[in-house]
Amino acid sequence: MAVKYKRALIKLSGEALAGENGFGIDADALNNVIEQIKKAVSCGIQVGIVVGGGNFWRGRQGTDMDRTTADHMGMLATVINALALQDALEKKGVQTRVQTALTITRVAEPYILRKAIRHFEKGRVVIFACGTGNPYFSTDTGAALRAAEIQADVLMMAKNIDGIYDSDPRKNPNAKKFEDLTYIDYIQKGLTAMDTTAVSLCMDNGITIVAFGLKERDSIMRVLEGEKIGTTIHA
Repeated sequence: MAVKYKRALIKLSGEALAGENGFGIDADALNNVIEQIKKAVSCGIQVGIVVGGGNFWRGRQGTDMDRTTADHMGMLATVINALALQDALEKKGVQTRVQTALTITRVAEPYILRKAIRHFEKGRVVIFACGTGNPYFSTDTGAALRAAEIQADVLMMAKNIDGIYDSDPRKNPNAKKFEDLTYIDYIQKGLTAMDTTAVSLCMDNGITIVAFGLKERDSIMRVLEGEKIGTTIHA
């Protein structure tokens, strides 16, 4: 099977793992991701994953909590998702390692770039948790940073919506979907599907971004094979 990308960084939102429930981890949603990643690895693609934590904790959730504390709680939520993904992948026979930007050595490796690259070379999936390890930075920015560090060919933003629109299609039935955007277009239009910090980082490092709907049939593999789905952001 011909594939377009040799090394891919997939950003999974926590909400995408929650499925229709909106909270926690949905078995069907998780299995959909796992089967596609297993197929990608069998095709020789090196897969890194950055996972969010919004299915357990999002921002300060309406409370007057200190931002740094709330962001650290969000980082820990990503570890829950990362361990769930690791367990599900290994049950399917896919060797997996979790690396965390915060040091939690009882459950995962600390993030070390050279170790991550070695895992890729051995055919392992590497799941990066805790975002950048710093408050005030989203997991989108964490994904862009890891994509740059591992020299990924593409940053794949797997979302609940099938691309990037000029407004929220869940609220506006007349929202317009973009097929292609340049990095500058995205920033100038003030779009919010992903952080402008993340887009700027990809622009500086020439990393193509593909935002697509995780619920679509075989969407991960279709992106990796080069099919035109979702929205592509590039130079």
